[in-house]
Amino acid sequence: MTDAESSAAPEAQPESGNGASTTQWKEEEIRDVLRQVVDPELHMNIVDLGLVYRTEQRQDVIEVDVTLTSPGCPYGPYILHGVKQAVLTLKDINDAEINVVWDPPWGPDQMTEEVKLELGFDL
Repeated sequence: MTDAESSAAPEAQPESGNGASTTQWKEEEIRDVLRQVVDPELHMNIVDLGLVYRTEQRQDVIEVDVTLTSPGCPYGPYILHGVKQAVLTLKDINDAEINVVWDPPWGPDQMTEEVKLELGFDL
């Protein structure tokens, strides 16, 4: 296996107590899976829009802190469902905790440069 292949593969780590192993996902791997969740209004993925604030794995559970572009976002439930479903596709992950956070408030400065350009923002 090459270095590139080994760095892209998740690591299996023993869980405490029973000797079974759970795949340990890196933050960037989790974010890559979350890129399949698209904001239906902006037609951009939520990671590049800057809506994903934090990911953390605890054994077979992944916790994700996300925000929305506004508290009244009509697509909020749709996006949150998509986040949970995307995380649950990861090997050895049996549950996902999705937290909506409002601090810091979302703003266009949290988007990637590519998204800003595509949406017509000046850089």
